[in-house]
Amino acid sequence: MQTPEELRYSKDHEWVRREGVYVRVGITDFAQDALGDVVYVDLPQVGTVIVSDLAFAEVESTKSVSDIFAPIAGEIVEVNQVLEDEPELINEDPYGDGWVCLIKPADINHLELLMDAERYLAFISQDSEA
Repeated sequence: MQTPEELRYSKDHEWVRREGVYVRVGITDFAQDALGDVVYVDLPQVGTVIVSDLAFAEVESTKSVSDIFAPIAGEIVEVNQVLEDEPELINEDPYGDGWVCLIKPADINHLELLMDAERYLAFISQDSEA
């Protein structure tokens, strides 16, 4: 399982990559593996203001339908339209071509509230033991 060191992670299994004043968001390798084959992604609208820890998108797999939660508050400035035709990119490349959206954070400093890779790995290992 991949857990890139340069990313931040939420308890809901989203990853965040800072890109200047924006952050790119997707779901983690752990999450996509738990979901199974992704068959549909309901993307948010550009311009949507999102609230941290609340659902803003949805992913459907052969196993279930799951919400994607906002790891940070802000405004959606771009969505990965490719996922509409190729939702399987979330499985194939969760940290690359399978990204979900680009957000202009309300407060970029809130990234510090998210887990680093080491803490996220400890979190998911603890979660899988329960």
